Amino acid sequence: MMYLLPMRCLPLFAIGVLFLYPPGSLRAATAETAVAGGVTYQAIGTYDLDRLNAILTTELGEFTKTSVTYPPAKMAVRLYRVTYPTVIPEKNNRPVRASGLVAIPEHPSARPPMLSYQHGTVFSRDEVPSAPDKSMETRLMLACFAAQGYVVIAADYIGKGASAEPDSYLVKATTAQACFDMLLAARAVLADLQVKPGDLFLAGWSQGSFSTQIFLNRLESVGEPVKAAAVASAPNDLYLCVTRWIQVPSELDVQWLVGTTALLIHSYAEYHGLPGLADAAIRPAYRQTARDLYENKTTWEQAAKVFPATAKELLEDSFVREGALADNRFFQELQNAKAYNWQFQTPTRLYYGKIDEVVTPFMATLPVEYQKTIGGAPCEAVFAGEKANHRGTFAFAAKDLQTWFGEMSSPR
Repeated sequence: MMYLLPMRCLPLFAIGVLFLYPPGSLRAATAETAVAGGVTYQAIGTYDLDRLNAILTTELGEFTKTSVTYPPAKMAVRLYRVTYPTVIPEKNNRPVRASGLVAIPEHPSARPPMLSYQHGTVFSRDEVPSAPDKSMETRLMLACFAAQGYVVIAADYIGKGASAEPDSYLVKATTAQACFDMLLAARAVLADLQVKPGDLFLAGWSQGSFSTQIFLNRLESVGEPVKAAAVASAPNDLYLCVTRWIQVPSELDVQWLVGTTALLIHSYAEYHGLPGLADAAIRPAYRQTARDLYENKTTWEQAAKVFPATAKELLEDSFVREGALADNRFFQELQNAKAYNWQFQTPTRLYYGKIDEVVTPFMATLPVEYQKTIGGAPCEAVFAGEKANHRGTFAFAAKDLQTWFGEMSSPR
């Protein structure tokens, strides 16, 4: 759950139409190339060293107040938008198309490590990895990893980017499927570009942490090796996370939580077949705004002027009471969406901050003792600091992962 306030940017156009980017940024997109399995890809430009270093300094400073210093970029990064076939498990595996990003260092080694990055919450359809100029978190990962020699891939998720579907926000099986099929698509693109990736790493922030862990579960279930995984500000237990927002508000809480609660209710109604959920859950004064936000008919800035200050105020009293007892399908589905309750096979790090506005330290570190108890792979909690908020935790994690992943990478 990233909870970014949407940036005022130009719109993302449909497949086959060129992306528009600010002057001095990405070049115009090239024609699409088709490869195996119904996958297509399109070069959308290059980040040169000057741009990458600006991301690590000036742009990061605008994104979050942080004192983190990163190593300078070593090489330019070529960027490709990918579209690929996938399915929606919650809808009887209905076939759909999704999109994502493949980023390749300009001079990759013979077997460059590959990082699959899972992005956090955005309140629009186009602030996604395949439009990196609109996604600061994506740009930071490109500057921290692709510019240091990693291939970086990232799914937009179903309902974001080029996808024509409703937002699959925090829907477990659909999210894992989109990430899994993005990995397959990326490998097809890399093969066509004659790049052979080496070790696979996973990382994500907030909503992307949830996505990373359920993706890891899917990979481990089919025997796909992952060298290491890391998550920052992870909502490991969605029922715990949402119920805390409703029942135990904190002075740290921000209004974004109201928007994410609205997205989650509509997403679960759509993907879990719960007609009438939004009307039963959301107070009449906020129902239309919540629907418009979910359908990208209004911006977060507009919705924030209508929404109340807290998630509890958004909801009907009867729904709040049912939530306390997990006495309806919505809250039961949230309980089924835990992202850590299997025996990890992969070394994992969990990053948390003291003043995170979204995920408490307890929530973010839940898997540590759980994995010890069931004999899972090493699972370590890493403290980002007393002054680390949601974005600060992400910035800290990106720096720390450069060292940790680098130590674990096979010789290149």
